[in-house]
Amino acid sequence: MPDFTAKDVQALRQSSGAGMMDAKKALTETGGDPEAAAKWLREKGLAKAGTREDRDNSQGTVAVSVLDGVAAIAEVKCETDFVAKSDQFTSLVQEIATIVAIEGEGAAAKKETAIDDLKVVLKENIELGRVERIEAPEGSVVDTYLHRQDGRGVLAVAVEVAGGTPELAHELAVHIAFARPGYVTRHEVPPTDAAAERDTLEDITRAEGKPEAAIDKIVEGRMNGWFKDRVLVEQAYVKDEKLTVGDLLGDASVTRFSLVAIGA
Repeated sequence: MPDFTAKDVQALRQSSGAGMMDAKKALTETGGDPEAAAKWLREKGLAKAGTREDRDNSQGTVAVSVLDGVAAIAEVKCETDFVAKSDQFTSLVQEIATIVAIEGEGAAAKKETAIDDLKVVLKENIELGRVERIEAPEGSVVDTYLHRQDGRGVLAVAVEVAGGTPELAHELAVHIAFARPGYVTRHEVPPTDAAAERDTLEDITRAEGKPEAAIDKIVEGRMNGWFKDRVLVEQAYVKDEKLTVGDLLGDASVTRFSLVAIGA
């Protein structure tokens, strides 16, 4: 007689997502111990999951958490949007964002077992993606914006503002999500990138037959446009293009921001 009952099999199936035969085998191999059987299933599932590691996992979900002056973003990657918007998946991503906000980025590792369990249950190449955390010092505030699509977060922004309000930080997070700047100010742009772009624009301007005396001025104008696409404070504010983000900020300033997008 086996050391377990049909109820034990059903309970293990419900907790692990395993099939009936797999649940029976796990209990048989572990003498009917439900915890050992769950571990056995996880280990066997992970062995299978290893064969999935070369599969593209450009889908996933992002979540945000804001607690006591700390903003956090967590991303978990998977293969399909069907899995990404499932309750199990989105709930875990939110748990990770929350624990990161409370304890720090390293706390995401505490959820590795839960991620491994999802690999078994959902049978996809699932892994932790980017984890970001911004803690505001005194005199600064943080806020977030989460863009949702089909029941899951697909793009998240966290921003820190010095000398501003949470409402202003939120407005900036919304702007960043839609305008996607790479830098706060042009001083953050790598000099090599700017120099390469300037060389390219000079070549283009000369090829257009512009007068040599006017080339520097034309290139400078085009460089300003190039910076405007990439630099937050120089961008036109998405809700009122008559204003730049710098105008919106006034005496406040953006210290830093993080943007995490699925598939980026």
